[in-house]
Amino acid sequence: MRAYDVILKKRNGEKLSREEIEFMVGGYVKGEIPDYQMAAFLMAVYFRHLDEEETYYFTETMMSSGVVLDLSEIPGTKVNKHSTGGVGDKTTLVVAPLVASAGVPVAKMSGRALGHTGGTIDKLESIPGFRTELSLE
Repeated sequence: MRAYDVILKKRNGEKLSREEIEFMVGGYVKGEIPDYQMAAFLMAVYFRHLDEEETYYFTETMMSSGVVLDLSEIPGTKVNKHSTGGVGDKTTLVVAPLVASAGVPVAKMSGRALGHTGGTIDKLESIPGFRTELSLE
């Protein structure tokens, strides 16, 4: 399989298989597919869109491309409020504690240095005594 062929197929409006999507995401994560080919692939997806099944495969593949935390030991349904952060990042710091105060486990996944205003972790670290460096356990 070649990245070029997958890009061309999507550019032409054809449906991608699970294997093709896994090839693109996996190859990029491993450094086997260069940035310019992934950019071309994402541009083809932007213009031609993914159908529901392709979106499912893409989401599942992206999710399993990194470290996956097993939160099954925490009882009940876990929630996460996520955003891209940036200048308008006002809701996470209000919504997450509000939901947690209602007894819902909030498994907050956050990032750093998302633009000039910093990420949620950067903002939380500005609170004296707030710990962000927690072990997986």
